[in-house]
Amino acid sequence: MAITNLTSATFDETVNSSLTTVVVDLWAEWCGPCKQLAPILEELADELADEVTIVKVNVDDNPDLAVRFGVQSIPTLLVIDGGEVQKKIVGARGKSALLEELSEFVTPSSR
Repeated sequence: MAITNLTSATFDETVNSSLTTVVVDLWAEWCGPCKQLAPILEELADELADEVTIVKVNVDDNPDLAVRFGVQSIPTLLVIDGGEVQKKIVGARGKSALLEELSEFVTPSSR
């Protein structure tokens, strides 16, 4: 499943209408760790497509969203379920560590 890029204008509607848990990747083009995390998120978007929706928000283009969620460093992942932030993950992670962080939101059979 492709990762959708959201803007301030599309964020609330997309996240609130999702039937699955949403993982929001707050990133910037100049951020090295963000670039390292991107292919891992692409893999997870495919592997967990039935349970998790992964979206991206460029903080340089949408600074209001970074302020709204208190993002002080990137990459930051917000795990949103039922319209509420359930978890905030700051910094890049490897795939297995990221799966562990998301384990409470996905069933073991999908990992």
